[in-house]
Amino acid sequence: MPNIRQLFQSNIAKTNTTPLSIEISSSEGIYMFGPDGNRYWDMISGICVSSLGHREPGIIAAIRDQCDAYLHTMVYGEFILSPQAQLAGALAESLPEHMNCVYFTNSGSEAVEGALKTARRYTGRTEIIACSNAYHGSTMGSMSLMSDDYFTRAFRPLIPDIRHIGFNNIADLDRITDNTACVILETVQAESGVKIPQDKYLTHLKRKCDESGALLILDEIQVGMGRTGKLWAFENYNIMPDILLTAKALGGGMPLGAFISTKSIMASITKNPILGHITTFGGHPVSCAAGLASFHILTSGSLIHQVASKRDLFLKLLRHPLIIEKRHAGLLIALEFEFSEIAQEIIHRALKYERLLLDFFLFNGKSIRIAPPLTISKAQIYEACLKFLRVLDSNNS
Repeated sequence: MPNIRQLFQSNIAKTNTTPLSIEISSSEGIYMFGPDGNRYWDMISGICVSSLGHREPGIIAAIRDQCDAYLHTMVYGEFILSPQAQLAGALAESLPEHMNCVYFTNSGSEAVEGALKTARRYTGRTEIIACSNAYHGSTMGSMSLMSDDYFTRAFRPLIPDIRHIGFNNIADLDRITDNTACVILETVQAESGVKIPQDKYLTHLKRKCDESGALLILDEIQVGMGRTGKLWAFENYNIMPDILLTAKALGGGMPLGAFISTKSIMASITKNPILGHITTFGGHPVSCAAGLASFHILTSGSLIHQVASKRDLFLKLLRHPLIIEKRHAGLLIALEFEFSEIAQEIIHRALKYERLLLDFFLFNGKSIRIAPPLTISKAQIYEACLKFLRVLDSNNS
């Protein structure tokens, strides 16, 4: 009988030729444990998913309660399911008054797909503008938004009428015209190595969208849900999107995404034709129950307010000659090194010698990602940084 590692190697489809292949048997808080007892420090939160840490008791209790009630009942949007309705209501209360219509999906990529379809249907236009070096997912539509030829050329032809502009490039905003259905961008560009909007870029962008009749779609799949020190990242920039995308941390560790807009915009996918966007498992009751518990924990306590001080502690402690730049949006931190080979070696050594789980960015190989659970304590930050600095010292020697 093959063991779990053998089954993984033989039967699980891989996304690259050298997966980490770490076997996890349990998890708790910021830690994951292997069957051999090794403890791993999760400093990336499963790419910003486990923002409340692993197996948060309130989330686990909500999952168990919902499993005792019912699981899947009917395709999304047909039955009245309490976890869906309550979570939608909670999200709507946290947003500007007009942003009160929620469509739940299985993932961030599906939220992107639904938003793009909605924007085209609502505006009657086909052109979609995205930013260079942005990541919105790997399905055919979301992949079509990528500017990076390395990731897309093997899958061409992609969907048509996609244009690209530079993030923070105000001059490029003139490319938005009355042919443009929507502009989609991350409120903070994550996969380019944490690039934040500068010089009121988002204000200029929103004004241009309003003037041209294009919808502004903000992707907060990675940077929303408290990650930047505000519940929603756009709150840092005093603007409002037409469509908001969320996922990852939304589900509290369960698969869940959503696109959120006004009732008038969302009505465009309910008729002519009906079922303009349909999903079987989107907004699964168990995922929504976990999401609701996570949302209440996140918004009722002080975790979001603690983000700035925890970020500052990381930045204070992470000082080393090898680090040439630090960029941050709350507890999403990029540490940049001179060469990508240095960053990759540090990630490898951190995992091997300190069991510190770090990661790179898709479009910035010279930078290392630090995005721990928001629940990380200051004592844990001190210890994690000490581990990281030991790795840097050993790499520098």
